[in-house]
Amino acid sequence: MRVAVTGHMDLTSETTRLVRTAMRDLLTRCGKALTGISCLAPGADQIFAETVLALGGRLEAVIPSLDYADDLPDHAKATFELLLGQAETVHSLRYPVATPAVYKAANDTMLDLADALVAVWDGRPARGEGGTAEVVGDARRRAIRVEILWPNGSSRLGTPQKA
Repeated sequence: MRVAVTGHMDLTSETTRLVRTAMRDLLTRCGKALTGISCLAPGADQIFAETVLALGGRLEAVIPSLDYADDLPDHAKATFELLLGQAETVHSLRYPVATPAVYKAANDTMLDLADALVAVWDGRPARGEGGTAEVVGDARRRAIRVEILWPNGSSRLGTPQKA
């Protein structure tokens, strides 16, 4: 089973804990034949990649641009490098600079490689091109199975919870 991930980067610490537990429960059902596909961004992507590896699955990384690592927040760079080093396959897009259009291209590449998509998504509209909501819509248009993962009590930094 080849599973891609999309999701929010700005998860609260409690949501990170909730998502990590729910992700493990969800991906355990895929068995040892699991291949996870991720851009290794902070938040949902890194939680997913860590979980895939912890479960004995294979990791494939999609790197959107040549400056991608430089574009990541400082707190996520070490984890990115560690996960990148554990990826069995790295799909490097040759764009020189990360832009919203480049992130969209990376998401399209992930969907091209995937049988299913896990979306750590609060259900809100995308905040821009290449956002989580857009990836979910693209996957659904391609008839790729989508699993939404947003545990009860989850929230994003600076975003009020839905009632």
